[in-house]
This record gives sequence, C-alpha cells and structure tokens, in this order.
Amino acid sequence: MNKKNATIYDISNKLNVSVATVSRALNDHPRISVATKELVRKTAKEMNYKQNNLAKALKSGETKNVGIIVPYINTNFFSSVIRGIEEELSPLGYHVIICQSHEDVNIEKRQLNTLLNAQVDGIFMSVSKTTTDIAHIVNILDTSNTPIIFFDRKKDISGVSTVTIDDYRGGYMATEQLIKEGYKNICHFAGDLNLEIYQNRLNGYKQALIDHNLPIKEDNIILTGSSIDEGMEAIKKLWGKKSVPDAIFSSSDFAALGACQELKKRKIKIPEEVAIIGFSNEPFTQFMELPISSVDQTPVLMGKMAGQVFLESVKENGSGVSIEKKVVLTPQLYIRKSSKKK
Repeated sequence: MNKKNATIYDISNKLNVSVATVSRALNDHPRISVATKELVRKTAKEMNYKQNNLAKALKSGETKNVGIIVPYINTNFFSSVIRGIEEELSPLGYHVIICQSHEDVNIEKRQLNTLLNAQVDGIFMSVSKTTTDIAHIVNILDTSNTPIIFFDRKKDISGVSTVTIDDYRGGYMATEQLIKEGYKNICHFAGDLNLEIYQNRLNGYKQALIDHNLPIKEDNIILTGSSIDEGMEAIKKLWGKKSVPDAIFSSSDFAALGACQELKKRKIKIPEEVAIIGFSNEPFTQFMELPISSVDQTPVLMGKMAGQVFLESVKENGSGVSIEKKVVLTPQLYIRKSSKKK
C-alpha cells in the first residue's frame, strides 16, 4: 500500500467497517463520530489515500476550480486582479487556473476550450486586443452553463456579467487636471482603439477639452501601444512637428514612462515644459525620481467584485434565475510631480 494510492475499499477492509462509513468519515458527515473520523483519516494517511477529486466533482456538480484568462500575467494590473479573485474565492475552497492569451484570439479560443474540458465552475476573462469576432464566446454561452465574467476588457454580450472601471471618467479626470494646472495644448496617447477601454479614455479626454473650451486637435491624438518603446517613439513623432504639446495624457503608464525617458534625453523639463499623466497607477509611477501622476484602476477591488459576481451567478443558477450584472468602479487620480505646474 505504501507504493500506490489506496482506495476507500482498502481502508474499509483494514478497519472492518463499511465503505459508506469510510466515505462519510472522509467527508466529515455529522452522523459519524469524532473518534471514527479521526481513525479513518489517520488510516487513510498511513495508506497513502488520495481523494478522487474528479469523482467528487461529478457527484457534486462542481469542481471548485475557476479559470482566469488574461492577455499577460507579468503586469501589476492583471496580477492584482487575479489576487483579488483568489482572495475572494479561496476561503470558499476555490482554486484558480491562470491562462495567458498573449493578445492572440486563437490562443484565447484554445484556452476557453481547455477550461471547459477541465469542467471549471466559472471563467473570468479580459479579452485580447485581437478579439473582434466573439463567436467563440457566444458559442460557449449557447452550449454550456459555465458562467463567464468579463473584467477590464470586455465585449457587450447578452448574458455575460462585467466588472470594469469608468474609463471615460478616468480620461476626463486626467485631462481636466492638466487643464486646471494651466496646460492648454494637451496630447493624448490613445492606445489600441480596438479595445473599448481605450475608446472610452479617448472620449473622456475629448469631452474635457470641449467642456473647457479647448480645441480637439487630431494631430494631438497619437495611437500608441502600452510599452516604453512606443511612448518614446510617440515623443519623437510629436517633436518632429511645428507645434509641440505642453502636456500629455497617456492611456498607459508604460507609454508615459517612455515619454519621460525620451523627454529627459532631449533635456525637456517635466512638468515645467511638458506635464505627463499616465493610466493604471503601476507601482513604478510613485517610486521614480520624478513620480508620475496616474489614474488608478483599483485592480484588487476589481478582482474581488468579479469574485462576488461569480458567487452570485452560482447562487442564481441554483435557483433557476440568471441576472446579468454590470459593475462599474470609480477610478482614482493620483496627482504627483509629473503634472504639478502650479
């Protein structure tokens, strides 16, 4: 018995008790005495017994596993959302399976199928930037009872709950803060507009300019990715024009960092000549020699709220009622040296 896993039948034979008694003892059944439970558990450990989780899942209808699909895990934002989901669900016995799409919709499709084959109880998902066709997600909803909860990056699909922040408000707040500091020619690093979050940040930027009677200049809207190199390239592009901005609202902290580095190379003073505000409040923004102002997305709270939405959906499925939830969190603007002109 010490070289292979024992079964409940082996434990039953050794203790000369029924298989039902062993099973109930291992599952902490109230009708089994404490002494019997302790004896069964001790024997199970000695005999190298491992509980068959798959069989238990088939019987109960739940695996206590959930899947999480993110574009990348090596950013503070996505790792913090995952932390929030785990903190909400782990005390209830749930385990998470983490997948990365690497911004590839084909990988995203394979991961969804893998998670469904693993019979997860729910899927938390932030879609890739290449996810334009949503047929693979709709198909899951049509053929499976597995709840899907979008967080941050979402698609508007009937029956799918979402947890996001108000990206429009975040873009508006950042731009308005720059205006209040006295900046007038404000540029925006817009991010990938295939994603709704970046569209909303851009719209917030535009509305703040309109509300403060400042012109919207299309030349001041630069499509960038969310990387340091792309932030540096955006500055090179801007400084090749006749009219340069006096402030930048970047939809990405990493692009904002790249902008800071390139401006420093050019000996352009921040915030005296050019102010900068980023988005996401990555940890590095507050620990730099020149701390960068940024809009915080409250990722841990986002994860916790997504976990709560999942638990509510599980409860509703048991009652035969399904309610689609739209949770929108309020962003927070952290003002630091990079945008303080006054």
